[in-house]
Amino acid sequence: MNERRILGVDIGGTKTAVLLGTLSGEILRRTELPTAAHRGFSAVYGDIVAAIETTMRSVPADVVALSISIGGPLDVLQGMILSPPNLPGWDRIPLKQLLADRFQLPVYIEHDGNAGALAEYYFGAGRGARNIVFLTMGTGFGAGIILDGRLYRGTSDVAGEMGHIRIAEDGPDCYGKPGSLEGFASGTGIVRLARMMFPGRWPQTVTVKELYADYQAGADEARVVFSRAAQAFGRGLAMIADMLNPERIILGGLGMRLQDALVEPALAILAAEALPRALAVCSVVPAALGENIGDYAALVGAYDQGCLLDTRAELRERGTS
Repeated sequence: MNERRILGVDIGGTKTAVLLGTLSGEILRRTELPTAAHRGFSAVYGDIVAAIETTMRSVPADVVALSISIGGPLDVLQGMILSPPNLPGWDRIPLKQLLADRFQLPVYIEHDGNAGALAEYYFGAGRGARNIVFLTMGTGFGAGIILDGRLYRGTSDVAGEMGHIRIAEDGPDCYGKPGSLEGFASGTGIVRLARMMFPGRWPQTVTVKELYADYQAGADEARVVFSRAAQAFGRGLAMIADMLNPERIILGGLGMRLQDALVEPALAILAAEALPRALAVCSVVPAALGENIGDYAALVGAYDQGCLLDTRAELRERGTS
């Protein structure tokens, strides 16, 4: 009999990956495609379905679940997508039901922040810890929270929407709230911050990568932009440390790539603002899974929502041994 597999899909605002993995987290096949989210739900969904079908045909396997990682807001257990800011037109999309009907498989939808936290908890920088916060820091800004060894969802399943917290009186308008943490520490937010602070200095098409190149080249305007972003981000880290008292805050996305421009100055703000007892036990580290974290995140929803309880226990025991 073929070994059991999980089909995973990591849906982001910029790119989407479809994967076939083992129950122990080994990635067997990966296909990446541009999301091109501006096209709306139907076009993107059609691409995803086609990629899943191609993957299923390519490797004979006993597929036991389809696991999805996607940005919020969403109703995780119902699998309803509720207008994520980086996926225009995805308004009350019953993604879980659509995929279950199409592929006749159990489908598990997970918030990308939660999925990232679970991936690092099982396979990365969260191994051996009981209390962690994972920050996505990609096109948007979200978080996954694990407290006392369990994913914390909150009363109405919106725990971890850190990007919505207002960190300043004014700032880039992201997540429907000018001055939100997402407006200062996400890819979208930093680009908008640069254009807000220095109108006309960069073209409308400028990217964070290009802003960072200017920073590294010594451009004064880029250095001012990242200094402002880091100040707000550091305040956000201090809030997280004081409120949740985690052992580790794990940084994905820009937190892995912008250490000198964003993270290091933010850590100085964290040190100045967090409670000493919270700071003493909290380390801020980049995601150990690096640029592959989305692949692992695509698989872990099936572990945590009850499909593969034995696998979950086995992975966790391995991580603490």
